[in-house]
Amino acid sequence: MIRKEMIAMLLAGGQGSRLGVLTSKVAKPAVAFGGKYRIIDFPLSNCINSGIDTVGVLTQYQPLRLNTHIGIGIPWDLDRNIGGVSILPPYEKSGNSEWYTGTANAIYQNLEYMEYYNPEYILILGGDHIYKMDYEVMLDFHKSKGADITIATIPVPLEEASRFGVVITDSNKQIIEFEEKPQNPRSNLASMGIYIFSWKLLRSALIHLSDQAGCDFGKHVIPYCHKNGNRIFAYEYNGYWKDVGTLGSYHESNMELIDLVPEFNLYEEFWKIYTKSDAIPPQYISENAKVERTIIGEGSEIYGQVYNSVIGTGVYIGENVIVRDSIIMKSVHIGEGSIINKSIIAEGVHISNNVELGCGDEVPNIVEPNIYSFGLVTIGDKSYIPPGVKVGKNTAIYGQTIPEDYPNGLLASGETLIKVGDII
Repeated sequence: MIRKEMIAMLLAGGQGSRLGVLTSKVAKPAVAFGGKYRIIDFPLSNCINSGIDTVGVLTQYQPLRLNTHIGIGIPWDLDRNIGGVSILPPYEKSGNSEWYTGTANAIYQNLEYMEYYNPEYILILGGDHIYKMDYEVMLDFHKSKGADITIATIPVPLEEASRFGVVITDSNKQIIEFEEKPQNPRSNLASMGIYIFSWKLLRSALIHLSDQAGCDFGKHVIPYCHKNGNRIFAYEYNGYWKDVGTLGSYHESNMELIDLVPEFNLYEEFWKIYTKSDAIPPQYISENAKVERTIIGEGSEIYGQVYNSVIGTGVYIGENVIVRDSIIMKSVHIGEGSIINKSIIAEGVHISNNVELGCGDEVPNIVEPNIYSFGLVTIGDKSYIPPGVKVGKNTAIYGQTIPEDYPNGLLASGETLIKVGDII
């Protein structure tokens, strides 16, 4: 029988609806980040840097780009004959067939995969956070405490704690209370959604709760195990960790990469972030271009001015263009004379000549004020913006738009322009 001490199960099936049009056709873990990476690169790199060579990636929503990116795991040294990376979508079973309905339900539906490796410990990860963590250190903590479950936690501002599962611990770091997204949190120690389970306990709990609708770790498994008196401990992490679940946090974390002294450093030799790299030409910056405090991906051509931005691979920025405080993803074309302010532009977008993004006053978005905010312009994959139009703040555009979609040449602040389906 194959025996692995610890294997990782990486939950990468979420839609990430709070990222709006950025995730209209792609799962959140496959969204670009930092010019050349995708969000899932960070937990995958953490795994191989921590010595974990067996990773199951559970996919569901719009998995094509994610599956293509991961492939057989070569960039992360996870192309192994025994172990390596495995894509685990929902599949038809004899007797019943169902989608993953919760985090724990997704893991339960892959019991057979875990049993094949017969591990001592199971590491449960989310696929949508930006951080560097040595999971081996967390495992050592788990062993030293004689824990059944260890939850990675991080201190957060108390006013934000209601967004998370929060824990209350004793002096030995043992969790005495656990509250999932409490209205009035009594602790600021938040769960990071990273768990180490002793395998036998996890297997038993998942089988016992298998009929629970939408079975979830925070809502069901952890409270069940706590009620049964299992030893649950909090491993406190004090490094950089960002949940890029909103457009504001996504934009902010990208901008933090280009700080003079970045809080999150992509250039450390001892803890590299690996990704799939295409064979593309080097970047080109013309004689008349001006670039300040910007990450620029390979194969990009810069003829205009770029300030305080993150530019992906294969991007074309034409003459007399000004880009400020923006994220421009892979294969975007920005035509001559355009002005781009505080925008997030997804892959394959074509922006014609003399377009202005991010103009006017900041007003709440009419359709989705909780998503399209932070003063941003957000443009979804492969959209087309016609020449000479202006776009205000807190706006979203998706699809092949035409001049007639912009009354008097303007998409006013707070407006949403969707040309494909009912995506908002």
